[in-house]
Amino acid sequence: MRWILVLTLIGANAAGDLLNAEGMRCHGEVKDFHPSAIVRLAASLVRNRWIIAGVLMMTLAFFAQMSLLSIADISFAVPATAAGLILETVLAKVLLGEHVSTARWVGAALVGLGVVLLQW
Repeated sequence: MRWILVLTLIGANAAGDLLNAEGMRCHGEVKDFHPSAIVRLAASLVRNRWIIAGVLMMTLAFFAQMSLLSIADISFAVPATAAGLILETVLAKVLLGEHVSTARWVGAALVGLGVVLLQW
């Protein structure tokens, strides 16, 4: 069961991050942090389908993490879910067309190696 929760958490978190990134690209850069501008930003984002889907996926990830923490040690749960960084890097390159530098690929690979080492 814990590996199902790990995979659910990794997938939902990655999907949430990608959907939120796309939603914010559609929205544009946030430049004004005055309270009234924040209210306008929130009003705009609650109508953005990408953001809505991203928040729903992040909600799923949150509940998967709470469930995982109820049955597994945090020393297992947190490192296991760090593997999501590798998935997010790949999906950012493939789906969002982001440029991923060699240093970022090496960083993602090191995270993956760290996850493997921590699971022994």
